[in-house]
Amino acid sequence: MLECVVNISEGRDVDLVRRIALTAGDHLLDVHSDPHHHRSVLTLAGPEVDEAAYVVAAAAVAWLDLRGHEGVHPRLGVVDVVPFVPLEGSGLDDAVATRDRLARDVGADLELPCFLYGPERSLPEVRRSAFGPDLAPDHGPREPHPTAGAACVGARPVLVAYNIWLAPPATAADALRVARAVRSPLVRTLGLDVGGRPQVSCNLIAPHVSGPATVFDEVNRLAPAEGAELVGLLPRAVLDGVPAHRWDELGIGTTETIEARLEQAGLDGGSSARP
Repeated sequence: MLECVVNISEGRDVDLVRRIALTAGDHLLDVHSDPHHHRSVLTLAGPEVDEAAYVVAAAAVAWLDLRGHEGVHPRLGVVDVVPFVPLEGSGLDDAVATRDRLARDVGADLELPCFLYGPERSLPEVRRSAFGPDLAPDHGPREPHPTAGAACVGARPVLVAYNIWLAPPATAADALRVARAVRSPLVRTLGLDVGGRPQVSCNLIAPHVSGPATVFDEVNRLAPAEGAELVGLLPRAVLDGVPAHRWDELGIGTTETIEARLEQAGLDGGSSARP
């Protein structure tokens, strides 16, 4: 079984996000929206999850318009990032094959340029080089879609998206400074001003090694933190690696695990997130 984490460039119109999310049907596990990032993260899983991802992408292309979009999170398109993640019983090769199939179909049917990332290149590399002399789309038109931009379609192991707020009187400059200091091969970071509050936005690339507690404590060492939030879901094994008395402080809990949502959706079948 695969998980698919679709990031769309709409985080303010709650009804519109809900309409797009519902097109995923029974594959939908979670929706997380942020009006300042102007972005929503839709977590999908299950057999034929690529078909659900295709329908979500088609809805986003039809109903969203990147022109005039503004938000603190960088983006290339209305269907900005679509990674496939192997769960128990599948491997990265399965995710790569599914990624390639979806990118081919979305590029051809929706006329949306698709850039691949995963074993051959990282998502930051795509963001830096897309449509430049060294990186043309892997599928679809050579130029951005006039209203939908482009999509980054990936295959990767599980990661945890995690945001940490800095306490007053910290500023956006402090968030940038802390983000640079915390950044590593295991932790990707952005320092952002989110609605007037400084935030260190993190992707924990190896959350079983450097998880929420480790990163929160490192940020807090450099500048006092006043809260954190999980974006999407995390593996139960990552949660179990954190003392339970810290879960509330870190904004994590049992209901936010991939395994709990799979069970709730009747998709568990013994599946769990692979390290």
